[in-house]
Amino acid sequence: MRESCTRLLKKTPVATAMAYILRRPESFTRFLSDGRICLTNNAAERALRGIALGRKAWLFAGSDRGGQRAADMYSLIVTAKLNDVDPQAWLADVLARINDQPVSRLHELLPWNWKNTRHANHTQAA
Repeated sequence: MRESCTRLLKKTPVATAMAYILRRPESFTRFLSDGRICLTNNAAERALRGIALGRKAWLFAGSDRGGQRAADMYSLIVTAKLNDVDPQAWLADVLARINDQPVSRLHELLPWNWKNTRHANHTQAA
């Protein structure tokens, strides 16, 4: 790639892309040493598909503040889905418990911790 890049005009799109990759080799080769890293961004694109499809419906969110709130809620719902958590059950439980939850234990309400914490609490209660 280095050799090919030197033969191209610096302003061409291909040369610009190659230079970008060559400046960040660890970012583009990390998947070789960490098997958890996906080779594609298909999952992210699928997650964003719903946003693109609903764009016209959200055009009239009421205000910029309403649009920001809708984006915040969508982020919470997608995060729950990505962590294999039912968004409706998670949000209902979190909204019911968050007021009484100590600040030092708020991390238990995050979607990636919630399922395990909830399971442990139900096991102790039984």
